[in-house]
Amino acid sequence: MSTVPLTETDQLTGVWQIDPAHSEVSFTVRHLMARVRGSFSSFGGTISVGDDPARSSVRADIDITSVDTRSAERDKHLRSTDYFDTDTHPTAHFESATVREQEDGRYSVEGFMTVKGETRLVTLDLVFLGVAEDPWGGTRAGFRASTRISRSDFGVTGNVSLPGGRALIGDSVDIELEIEAVRQQ
Repeated sequence: MSTVPLTETDQLTGVWQIDPAHSEVSFTVRHLMARVRGSFSSFGGTISVGDDPARSSVRADIDITSVDTRSAERDKHLRSTDYFDTDTHPTAHFESATVREQEDGRYSVEGFMTVKGETRLVTLDLVFLGVAEDPWGGTRAGFRASTRISRSDFGVTGNVSLPGGRALIGDSVDIELEIEAVRQQ
């Protein structure tokens, strides 16, 4: 996949609103021998891009109650106090601290993620996918980002012990973001 250095385009500088209808926030986690994929259907945020990538920032919120793993029973359990405790902590939040251009044309977005009341520093690996005009006169930008977190770092510790000291659900969670954002005037 080719990447576009942020410093090579004037089209990106500005404020962008995440378009949830054309974006996806998903995760995968080990369950026994396989991996289970889930997503969140309700989220939003703002991406502010400076003329220098180091002057850029990201703020985003995810409605954790919108979790969807294609199993209503599992989703209900994930919202419970065993996992996300969405009655007390319905929203996850991310706010960037630094944006750095990497040698390979990718970007590192370091910031603070809060889940279930626990805030930790995480690093998103980001790829800028380009800018295009839409048919309605708007300007859209595409981004892809990913990270791996430890769910126990955020107090999401529900699990079932298996024979031999193994756990039913893995601690590592891969998070993937496919973001389309609309330039704000």
